[in-house]
Amino acid sequence: MGKYENSSKLALWAMGLVLTGIVAGCGGGDGGSGGGTANAQPGFLTASLTDAPACGYNEVNVTVSRVRVHRSSSAEPGDAGWNDITLDPPQKINLLDLNDPTHPNGALEQLGQETTLPAGHYTQVRLVLVRNANSVVLSTNPTTEIPLDTPSAVQSGIKLVNEFDVAPDQHVDLLLDFDACKSIVKTGNGRYKLKSVIKVIPYVLNGIEGFINTAFLDKNVVVSAQVGGEIIRATVPNATSTDPDLRGKFFLARLTPGVNYDVVITANSPATTCCATTVITGVPVPTSTSITPISTSSNRFSLQSSGFHTIGDSVTLINPPAPPAVDDRDDATVIVAAKQALSGGPTVTVRTRVATLLDGTPTIGDYEYEVILPTGAPLRAPYNSDLSMILPSSGGEVGGFYTVYGSGTVYDDTQTPIRVYANQSPAPTSVNISGGDRLDQDFTLAP
Repeated sequence: MGKYENSSKLALWAMGLVLTGIVAGCGGGDGGSGGGTANAQPGFLTASLTDAPACGYNEVNVTVSRVRVHRSSSAEPGDAGWNDITLDPPQKINLLDLNDPTHPNGALEQLGQETTLPAGHYTQVRLVLVRNANSVVLSTNPTTEIPLDTPSAVQSGIKLVNEFDVAPDQHVDLLLDFDACKSIVKTGNGRYKLKSVIKVIPYVLNGIEGFINTAFLDKNVVVSAQVGGEIIRATVPNATSTDPDLRGKFFLARLTPGVNYDVVITANSPATTCCATTVITGVPVPTSTSITPISTSSNRFSLQSSGFHTIGDSVTLINPPAPPAVDDRDDATVIVAAKQALSGGPTVTVRTRVATLLDGTPTIGDYEYEVILPTGAPLRAPYNSDLSMILPSSGGEVGGFYTVYGSGTVYDDTQTPIRVYANQSPAPTSVNISGGDRLDQDFTLAP
């Protein structure tokens, strides 16, 4: 069938990587039935932590000690009025273990125990990490755990300003979206910095699901839902389940109802022999509770072999803030996206990378990047509710042509963008890598 609805908690995620959270029962008051009164019945709060694709990491480990909520957005850590969910001992969680809802626990990792929380209006959430207990493991070096340089601010909690109401006898669900791709910055001396980028998104179940041929599960497959070439959600297929009906399954969750998405499947095996990009265009997500399948366990996507070449060079951030402001260019997270225009549309993002900060250079604001991309022609097919008809083919597509787009963002302690570098020079143009690497694609970014 073309789509169906499912309210199972197993589908509570798949933007790419999930880690979920705290269940807080709200206490307060002496009973009574009036909503919003001092004696109102308690409500219930659930907070969940999830993650986006991790850009070349086998593990992204964070150690959570507490989750805190407060009625005031300006409350400081030492002020009265905080309600805490404490993890004792603190819990180390690999975000990549929780990357889709096909795991037995539904990709949910409960943090802490129930705690009382009075019904009412809340405006601040803080996620407290243990400072020296966070790490990454690279896909290229899977046996070594590398410490994450973690700022002291996490000891008082990563501040998230978001308003929500806890009504009497009701459950409120908040999802804290931890974006590992934007939160981890590699420096030129081989160190990794944690610059947490977290936003609050609704805890709503809908999305797109499908299956990848299990023969490709060791090829670093990533599946994304895109609109206009921008990645809205991304995930990886289940590669660990022993259940044949779950192994190879992917789920793209929490999508905007009424929007049609392009589903983009990419892979980059260690030997870079797999695979060409596959695109299913115009996939509908009708409602906030509907899930649209684009393949089944008996009719899975297989990927096509491809050669690979690399685009890369340097990115320089220019025009720092005027004195006496502190130059923030080395605090920016720089993202490079390689996009490919399909014949007649759409344009899709094939790969993104976080650029590496160059340490010790004469000028600040210097980064470098390399993006490995398939040279084979992309495969595409339009969405069809008859799943047996979704058979991607190369058709008249031409491979090897990409356009590189860059952006840089500086975040404050509340993960609010305070400076954006978006003006690219020279302007992005298509580059052909069919004949070999193109490591001459340098550009600058200005605010």
